Amino acid sequence: MDKESTPKDEEIELGSLFIIIGKGFSNLFRFIQNIFRQIYHLFITLLLFLKRNAVKLIIAAIVGGVIGAFFELKKDVVYGADMLVYPNFKSTRQLYSDINYYNDLVKQKDTVALAETFHISKEDAAALKKFEIYPIKNNNDILNSYNELVLSDTLVAKNYSFNEFKNEFTQYDYKVHNIHVIAKKNNVFSKLDKPIISSVVENKYFNTIKSLFNANLNLTDSLLRKNLHQIDSLRKVYMKVLLEEAKKNNSGTNIDLGSTKKTVKELELFKTNREISRELKDISESKSKKTEVLNVISKFQPIGYKIKGFNHNYIFLFAISGVIIVLLFLMVKHLNNYLNNYKNSL
Repeated sequence: MDKESTPKDEEIELGSLFIIIGKGFSNLFRFIQNIFRQIYHLFITLLLFLKRNAVKLIIAAIVGGVIGAFFELKKDVVYGADMLVYPNFKSTRQLYSDINYYNDLVKQKDTVALAETFHISKEDAAALKKFEIYPIKNNNDILNSYNELVLSDTLVAKNYSFNEFKNEFTQYDYKVHNIHVIAKKNNVFSKLDKPIISSVVENKYFNTIKSLFNANLNLTDSLLRKNLHQIDSLRKVYMKVLLEEAKKNNSGTNIDLGSTKKTVKELELFKTNREISRELKDISESKSKKTEVLNVISKFQPIGYKIKGFNHNYIFLFAISGVIIVLLFLMVKHLNNYLNNYKNSL
């Protein structure tokens, strides 16, 4: 009897387990369904709230737009211009510091200091409204910088993952940066680029680093070219030897196994030649990029462009602000009524 009842008990236990699992899934699906139902209810409630107060919100937008139009008419027309630069020798922080200094002078309305710094009139200095600088973000800059780290120090790279390197990559580490200036006059920008560039280029520290770097490049370039010339000479010698031995072999029946070794050496010289040529190419690229402390990709436009857009339009900004203020007031009022009703129901 005990042996017959054991399978039945196991079947009962399995059946109970499946029932419990089924109830668990049912509760889970019911919970998910309730979440979507609450979201739908909240969405419909929000639409009904907006429908009831649509007239008030429209009036708020119109009033805000009218006030914004008043300020828009009184607002000065502003112009912008941009300069793209490629800093070298870790001079980026100095450049950012200089741009922030110029912007502080603008905020303080120190037209005398601005006029002296940029060698412009006080009138032009008073027209300056803002200086800012930001990097042209490019993921290739991060990848290339990490590759340079790996090639230069494999031990560090093993304990320093790409994600860690990417998280510590700052705005100063990008290659190209944009200097953006806003002014009330559209013809003042061409007078600004030289002082901005000079503030970094004439720095003695960066000039010393530049001189040492270029001297090392020139020395390496000279040594590599000498090595390349010697390899070319050796290749010519090997070619002559191979040609002479080939003539001897054609005139007789002797087989010279040493010629094979010479051919292998000639191939090794060819590979070395290619490696040196590649290194010379890298040096040429470095010279083209790092002959100056600050490479200017594009200067400020002689005539600035007029700055437009919703984020600069007072009509749009005041209209949106009016709607937000009325919307917050209505929501607070609705919440207060709900709390009063809840209190009375207790």
